[in-house]
Parts: sequence; structure tokens; C-alpha cells
Amino acid sequence: MKSNLKFFKKSKFLPVDRFFKNVLYDRKYGYYTTQKPFGEKGDFVTSPKISSLFSEMIGIWIVASWEAFGKPKNFNIVELGPGDGSLTNVLIKTFKNFPDFNSIKKIFLYEESKNLKKVQKKNISDRSIKWINNFSKIKKGPIIFFGNEFFDAIPIKQFKKINNSIFEKNYTYDKNFNIKEIFKKASPADVKIIKSYKTFKNLKFIEFPKLGLQELEKITKKISKLKGCILMIDYGYISPNNQNTLQSVMKHKKNKLLNNLGRADITAHVNFKLLTEFFRNRGLEIKNVSTQRNFLENIGINKRAEIIAKKMKFREQSDLFLRIKRLLDPNFMGHLFKVILAYNSNKNNFIGFK
Repeated sequence: MKSNLKFFKKSKFLPVDRFFKNVLYDRKYGYYTTQKPFGEKGDFVTSPKISSLFSEMIGIWIVASWEAFGKPKNFNIVELGPGDGSLTNVLIKTFKNFPDFNSIKKIFLYEESKNLKKVQKKNISDRSIKWINNFSKIKKGPIIFFGNEFFDAIPIKQFKKINNSIFEKNYTYDKNFNIKEIFKKASPADVKIIKSYKTFKNLKFIEFPKLGLQELEKITKKISKLKGCILMIDYGYISPNNQNTLQSVMKHKKNKLLNNLGRADITAHVNFKLLTEFFRNRGLEIKNVSTQRNFLENIGINKRAEIIAKKMKFREQSDLFLRIKRLLDPNFMGHLFKVILAYNSNKNNFIGFK
């Protein structure tokens, strides 16, 4: 379709990450500019929309981490890719139950999409919240970065090893404007980076989140300087297996990857083994990667649900526990979603991890 050519922006060949960055974030035609992705009427539902208890557990985890850091007088929270602001709203409400913490905390929202910023500002009424494009204004720590389904939304590169040479997948189009993929010799700079990671050593097909790691580079520098941590929750895998994980979703159903460009969400599964290696290479400590189920249960989501349920009618109780099941059940999000914590701290007694 000729209409898809607008995502090439006068380039005949584009690497996978650059092409999908245009598809998702183009200021005029991009998915996050033109669509309403979240909720039942959107294309997908995230954990904060499934149950507010998810966000409440994150809030409790943040307060407990502040205590683990020694209750410092300066404390920053940065939510990465805050979606429609649902999680932030619950954090604000949860923090009010902890007056000492609530009086000193500062919340920052890190968002690339101008459209989503508008949605967030409409949904979040707390005027103490600040939106940021970089982390330069945060000069005193500690600092907690938190991202739920942040990393999967950052486009990835894809490579193939052929006879000890590395080739990068690109998208191009033919005379009928049909998009097709083509492999071109990878740049020496990318080859050098890929070969520096043990995670990729024995793989024939490699998914490399170059843009995502550039974001994490800024974050790890801030953590190293100010003390603090990053907590990330995302769907992904621990053992890479030459898999192509790019996927597209539209109206809660799978969509062919190159169909409905600009109108469907496109993501990739997160390689948690790579993230572990990345953080360790930068001097951060790592907790063993957990499943979402274990993490939330260790914080106490089931006990909290039981307390809330006592004040509910039967139908409300059924709805509550069905939602909790979606978050925890191994057949739903419980095992598919993983949790990683990287930190720079003298203490390591973070709740949620064993």
C-alpha cells in the first residue's frame, strides 16, 4: 500500500528499529499519536487497568524501598512510560497512607509521546507531578526508576548470523509498494556491540534492543551517581532461543505485523538475560529475575485482596479475584511477565524478591 511509504520518510531501506519507531512514534502518523491504545476500547490492557491492586503493590514496594535506603530526605520516583496515568493515580493515593514518605517524595513521569502526555495530564490532577524529557534536573538522590511494559514498546533491531558474518534485517518496498524484508551486512559498530555480549554468543538469530539500551544507559548513569534502583516488569524470556518475538495487536487480537501500520501496536518480548548482563557490566547489583506472580505474592497481594474482599458484595468479590487471577495465573500473566531489579545501594533488603 502506497500509504505505508510515509513511514519510510524518503528512505528506501530502514532497519527494523527505525522503521517501527516511525510507525509507533511519528508525530503525525504514529500509533501513539493517532490511536487510543489502552483499555477495553483500545488495543490492549495493562496490569494497572486489570486491577488497581497491582499499582498499590508497586506503591508499597516503593515505600519499603525508601525505608531500605534509610528513609532519606530526598527521594525521587521516575515512572517510565506511564501509559494513561492509571498507575500514577494509585501511587498518589497509596502514598497518602505513609505521611512521612509522602511529604518528601517527588514523582516524575518520563514520556516520549506528546499525545500520551496530554492523556496523562488530563487523568492526573496532582499538581506536584512533573513531566520530564531527560533526567538532568534530578540532582539529589536516591532515585527509583519504575517501568511496567516500558521496554517492550521500544523498537528492536534484528540480525542473522551467516557463515560467521552478521546481517541486519531491513524493510524496503517494491514497485507495487509492498513492504518486504531484506538482510544487509551489519555495520561494524553494531557487530562490535553484539560480539561484546555473552548472551548472543551461540545465537544464529539475534534481537538487539539498541534504542532501549540507550535509554537504560542514561538511567544506569543516574543510578550510579545518585544511588537508587530500577524496577522493570515486562513480558519476556530468560533464555534466548533464536526466536523472532515481534508481534502486533489490534483491538485485543493478534494482527499481522505489517498490516494496519500506525493503527496497531507493535512490541517485542524482552530478553531478561541480556538486561542482567547489561546492568552487571555497568556495575549495578541484580536481584534474581522473578516472575510477576512471585513478586506480587511476596509483597502481599493475596492478603491485601482478602482484606478488601471482606467489605465487598459477592459479585464484587468475584470480579476482584478474577482480576487477581489474570495477574498471577501462570496461564495468563503470572509467568510470562518477569520482574528485574538492578540497584546501587549498600542495602539489598528489597521486598518482593527471595
